[in-house]
Amino acid sequence: MKLRDIAHSRTGDKGNTSNISLIVYDMKNYDLIKEAVTAERVKVWFGDIVSGEVVRYELPAIGALNFVMYEALGGGVTRSLALDIHGKSLSSALLDLVV
Repeated sequence: MKLRDIAHSRTGDKGNTSNISLIVYDMKNYDLIKEAVTAERVKVWFGDIVSGEVVRYELPAIGALNFVMYEALGGGVTRSLALDIHGKSLSSALLDLVV
């Protein structure tokens, strides 16, 4: 199944850093995403889009994982030539990950 079947996401940005929160619909799926969606797997999933480090933070009380992805926005909003300079589509892309 894809992540979108069991979770939703939000994204934000600051400079050249993208932040994606992954939140389960049902707490019974939190352990599944915690095991399946690692920082390493997220970095591989985004490939060349994220050239820096990916750091994962766990928020078990609300059933969420937060990923901070450095060097992910082509230099940042004021410098990027990307169509999605804020990286808002990255959260949708992460939801296509199969778990």
